[in-house]
Amino acid sequence: MKKIIYSTALLSLAIFSSCGDSKESSKEKKTYAAEDIKIETKKANAFFDRVFDATVDRDPVSQTRLGIKKDYDKWTDISDEHAQKELEITKGNLDSLHTIVNIDALDVQTKISYRLFEKECQDKIDNFKWRFHDYPVNQMGGMHSEIPAFLINMHAISNKADAEAYISRLLGINSLFDQLLVNLKVREEKNVIPPKFVFPLVLTDCKNILSGAPFDNGKVMNALLEDFITKVSALKELDDTAKKELITKASDALLTSVKPAYEKLIAYWNELEKKSTDDDGIWKLTDGAAFYDAALKQTTTTNLTSDEIHEIGLKEVARIHSEMKVIMKKVNFKNDNLQDFFDFMRIDKQFYYANTAEGKEAYRVKGVKIIDDMKNEIDKLFLTKPKADIEVKPVEAFREKSAGGAFYEEPALDGSRPGRYYINLYNMADQATYQMEALAYHEGIPGHHMQIAIAQELSNIAKFRMHGGNTAYVEGWALYSELVPKEIGFYQDPYSDFGRLAMELFRAARLVVDTGIHRKKWTRQKALTYFKENTPNPEGDNKKEIERYIVWPSQATGYKIGMIKILDLREKAKIQLGTKFDIREFHDVVLTSGPVPMDILEEMVKTWAEKKMN
Repeated sequence: MKKIIYSTALLSLAIFSSCGDSKESSKEKKTYAAEDIKIETKKANAFFDRVFDATVDRDPVSQTRLGIKKDYDKWTDISDEHAQKELEITKGNLDSLHTIVNIDALDVQTKISYRLFEKECQDKIDNFKWRFHDYPVNQMGGMHSEIPAFLINMHAISNKADAEAYISRLLGINSLFDQLLVNLKVREEKNVIPPKFVFPLVLTDCKNILSGAPFDNGKVMNALLEDFITKVSALKELDDTAKKELITKASDALLTSVKPAYEKLIAYWNELEKKSTDDDGIWKLTDGAAFYDAALKQTTTTNLTSDEIHEIGLKEVARIHSEMKVIMKKVNFKNDNLQDFFDFMRIDKQFYYANTAEGKEAYRVKGVKIIDDMKNEIDKLFLTKPKADIEVKPVEAFREKSAGGAFYEEPALDGSRPGRYYINLYNMADQATYQMEALAYHEGIPGHHMQIAIAQELSNIAKFRMHGGNTAYVEGWALYSELVPKEIGFYQDPYSDFGRLAMELFRAARLVVDTGIHRKKWTRQKALTYFKENTPNPEGDNKKEIERYIVWPSQATGYKIGMIKILDLREKAKIQLGTKFDIREFHDVVLTSGPVPMDILEEMVKTWAEKKMN
């Protein structure tokens, strides 16, 4: 299996292009003494951290995500005026970089920081013109669902001041949504309107937020009020009277701020729906093709064209189909028809938990066990391990109907919040048990949790490199992480191994479908048909995925492109190093410099391999 995967990766490498900004200089470079390099490196890192700290200081939401309680009662400004100011700050930071820092006098790691900082700034400047070419409210996310999730999952309450800050944020939601409505109306004027299918899904999420006490007289409590009461009730420093007073204030804030905010959004959304169409691709927007090209470049960090990505997807789908047929024979399936096997995997009850509270909890508990079992073997794969722990949680009821199948949320820097693997258990028919292993490895260990938590805990790089990242690196690593456990003995159940291939197949099919929708003008139905004919995924899962690609143009292409690149780099290093190759060291190279574009990752792997050879 390795050979097949690697040969495909090597074939694909021919169309990878470097996106680096470095150029060969015709002039002979000056040689710097070790002390000069130390001084310049210190100055550069101080600059990078100063810029990062200032950026976080202007962003209360990011502060909370990082575990900082400075502006705990505020929301981040989302107005276009603020965006324009941020653009000017970015331009100034780029100018300062070129003025203050001498790249030639930096150590190796700080030279990488220089290039990454320069590229990030330039990308922000170049892509600012596309800031209205997206859908800030959609079924996958947006203020309407992210704000409640943020308060519930990020805003911890450890004292009275934290509780009062929570209330202040509830009171600020009305003004925040006013900014959101302005941004939506700008898009409306530019005819940037989501497809018709998005509207009822968003409306359902909004109405869910306005359900339960204090919004109605039912026995069920609103999710935000329930969260607030749970957190405040746990405060030992307050007596019952003080707690009751805070709860009353929170309830009033829900009625006076949250309720009118959502009602305004719902009213506008109902009117905007009248202008929506069934055209799904981003090609329908003004300069949509150019925007999609820019999006692909950002997502993959390569210069691959949409046609090249489409072709890679077709080849990978064919390759994975052939591997699936081997498993069909292993389990003695009744015939050699892959479509029949897909149908069997979709409907046979042995592969699905009951759609009950007990079935959902059984799935979550099994997910915990899969991750715990991998923890016991982690030393075989990694030298560096994260300090932060990980927990498995179901997606909250208020957003589970429209949210994706699974996702990861980073831990707090101060250790107050672990990493979280969220699994959507709304419809158990969409969560096949044969994919449980691969999904847990992707979102948890050795996937997103290892990559993101390790990056956050690094101490030898600039702060800005510890957070964020491009899709090809972040999701490419997570998809690669679905394969790695097989190489140390996991996926003993052939059906589970089929699930691994099914998930990789899904990512390969994404290359075909994403480019099909946004460049080749495929309809949603054509995309659904392609998935049904080429993957074993349940129909409901396919529907959600297609809808995701429609509102997030290009994002889904990063997974397979990133995985192919990481596998290719690993195979080249193995060939070069032979018996000197150590998978743990390779993973250290990939993970201990933070998220980087594919071309810089290639340089780092080459440097490591060359040093090992000497």
